[in-house]
Amino acid sequence: MPFPFVLPTTSSISFTDYFSSSTHPSLPNCATTARGVVRDVLKRYKRIPPGSQASNLSTVLSALQEYIPYLFALDAGLSGTSCAGEEIDLVLVKELEVEWRSTLSATVPGREPTRVKLKSLESELFFALSTLAYVYSLQARAQLHTLYNATLPTPEQRATAITAAMKHFLDANAIYKFLVNRAQQWHAQPAAVDITSPVLGALAELTLAEATLITVLKDDPYPAAVVEDRNKNSKDWMFKSVEIPKVRAHLFARLCLSSAEHAAKAQAMLGRSSKVDDSFTKYIDDFRRTARGKACRFLGVDAELAGKTGDGIAWLRGAQKELGFSAIDADEEKKKSGLSKLKKEWAEKREDKKEGRVVDMLLKKWEKMNDTISVQVVPSSSQLLSAMPSGREYHTPKPYIIPTLEEDAIIRMRAPPDPGDAFEGEEDDSADEDERSAGAPVGAFPGTKAEYSANTSYY
Repeated sequence: MPFPFVLPTTSSISFTDYFSSSTHPSLPNCATTARGVVRDVLKRYKRIPPGSQASNLSTVLSALQEYIPYLFALDAGLSGTSCAGEEIDLVLVKELEVEWRSTLSATVPGREPTRVKLKSLESELFFALSTLAYVYSLQARAQLHTLYNATLPTPEQRATAITAAMKHFLDANAIYKFLVNRAQQWHAQPAAVDITSPVLGALAELTLAEATLITVLKDDPYPAAVVEDRNKNSKDWMFKSVEIPKVRAHLFARLCLSSAEHAAKAQAMLGRSSKVDDSFTKYIDDFRRTARGKACRFLGVDAELAGKTGDGIAWLRGAQKELGFSAIDADEEKKKSGLSKLKKEWAEKREDKKEGRVVDMLLKKWEKMNDTISVQVVPSSSQLLSAMPSGREYHTPKPYIIPTLEEDAIIRMRAPPDPGDAFEGEEDDSADEDERSAGAPVGAFPGTKAEYSANTSYY
């Protein structure tokens, strides 16, 4: 499943304090109102129970899509470029100061990341766009989540969900690519790790990796075969087996390898930075391993279809290594006991269970067949892994199209502003949340800070 991004929240500001326009005097007011809606929507989304957040993503998406064109209009006014065919004269009264809560930065377990004070319209634009990209990734996650419900989806429902998820990933990728290219103009990296060049570059590679990997999900019959194999009431195994064209098996392997290569690039961009949330870096590493494990499995299928059962078994054992656990022969397994065996089982449970089950099912089947019928030599999986083919790209990412305000909206902003029209948001400011949690022990229940004072007994 895609990474469960946490959407950031932000402080309230009024653009009228920082910008003025002689040609479109209502622009700062309108931008303030649109931002106030985004601020409130993000805060309400944060308070929704996690199980219900997916159904509210469309509301967040709509608010961001309404707000971002105003940011580009302000940016056009500062840079002297046209907006919807009109020149906007915008004067900077004073440098913009805004606060956003960093959600990808490393923090103490049990504590929320701190708010980061940022300056310039550029930082505001980057945070708004990156939040929009998070929403797209979360929408993709919600689509793919439907594939793992208790009720198996129909082939049509499965194809629709995967197609929608793929589009969301590519939309997010276009935004990150745009931000990476724009960040090349910076002389220094921002204070918030979320919008630094390495993180944005890693996110661009990761979204492309995810969009590539799910291309094989729609036509991969093996996960469904595992479900049938685990279904004690199913008798399909008695009269039919999984079929997959030989050419597509090799193609799927190369697509998985391309996905793994993009994930490896994302991993390299983040490096060993201690500023990035550890769960995010672990997710990228797990994703890379899973993609390579899938590639090994498809290469094994390709070999087995060609009558090379021994090579197929070696590829599956290589898949186990990529996923983080290796096959252990019966004699060695008997020697395992106590804590060492417990550690092995715990490590296996952390891996992608679904891919591990597919590999395990095929491995048992092929080993039994090879022991009784084929009797082929099983080569070293390490040799095969060192000679894996190159990845194959599937997507041609499209550029991000900068959204612009409608012509009638630009015309209306020529009128003088009504001071009472600006809306900065009605939700509590983020600072209030920080004050409530400041000084509370790690793991303390909200609102119980007083119960943990120095003069209070825990019991």
